[in-house]
Amino acid sequence: MKKGMFITFEGTEGSGKSTQIRRAAAFLRRRGVPVLVLREPGGTKISEAIREILLNKDFTEMKPETELLLYLAARAQILREKIFPALKKGMAVICDRFEDSTLAYQGFGRGMSLKDIQTVSRLFVRSDFQPHLTFLLNIDPKEGMKRGGRHDRMERESYLFHQKVQRGFLSLARQNPKRYVILDARLSIQTIGRKIEEDLNRCFPKK
Repeated sequence: MKKGMFITFEGTEGSGKSTQIRRAAAFLRRRGVPVLVLREPGGTKISEAIREILLNKDFTEMKPETELLLYLAARAQILREKIFPALKKGMAVICDRFEDSTLAYQGFGRGMSLKDIQTVSRLFVRSDFQPHLTFLLNIDPKEGMKRGGRHDRMERESYLFHQKVQRGFLSLARQNPKRYVILDARLSIQTIGRKIEEDLNRCFPKK
């Protein structure tokens, strides 16, 4: 059985991830590739319930440590319930956010130790488990916040916070150049989509 592939999309608020994920999934399905599309936090009944707590705009008193543990709890569930089984079946799993978002938001954004985050994360995730390919849609947080609105708790964070997050993503991309593809989110949907398809084509060549 062919080994599955785990693909993640990362970026700050309003970067256009959802649109490009839909396009990427449709592209792979046209190639005959079985695809599972998920989001973090979420993707399972339990993880979606945790998502409601995490993004509730009324929970402004939530502490960074609480936030981190809730994200990791949601990830532990989706990994074992959805991601690992799908990869074992040889599917392409596309996930809207994964561990890089935790490092960017709770690490660079909240100021928590990246080493501590990774140490705690290893209690939930196999130490060798990483996405095979990560697309980073890079955009100035001011523009992204205009696009995305200010609806949930994370979206309502300050420009400075989102700026730190963006810098975090770029730092992670520089540290993982073989895995990351950085895309200019200011470009047209079609231009970004074609670039993503080029990279996916190398991973899933037409038969």
